[in-house]
Amino acid sequence: MLENYFPILVFVLVALVFGCMPILIGWLLGPNRPDSEKLSPFECGFEPFEDARIKFDVRYYLVAITFIIFDLELAFMFPWAAIFKEFVEVENEAVKWFGFIEMFVFMGILIVGFIYAWLKGALDWE
Repeated sequence: MLENYFPILVFVLVALVFGCMPILIGWLLGPNRPDSEKLSPFECGFEPFEDARIKFDVRYYLVAITFIIFDLELAFMFPWAAIFKEFVEVENEAVKWFGFIEMFVFMGILIVGFIYAWLKGALDWE
């Protein structure tokens, strides 16, 4: 039974060797001459203005989460749209309406969430 997994083990080992060997060879053979200029922080050619660990505004995260939600919405809508023709061609009327109404319920929930985010100011950027 375990001999069936041997080719997978060999593949993983070869992948690790091909992935790690160039890094290891570069680390071993590459020049290592650190100085203060190389080790200093760099920000677009200027010295950093302030600490890099500043807090971001919460609205930045809200916009990012809103984008992800509506991106996932499309990921669910494309398969539905791809098989919608099959729903229409079905002889049973209940199946036709179920396929149509389920997308309206899905879109309704998303629209309510979008309106809620809009009213709460998640989409306003000042």
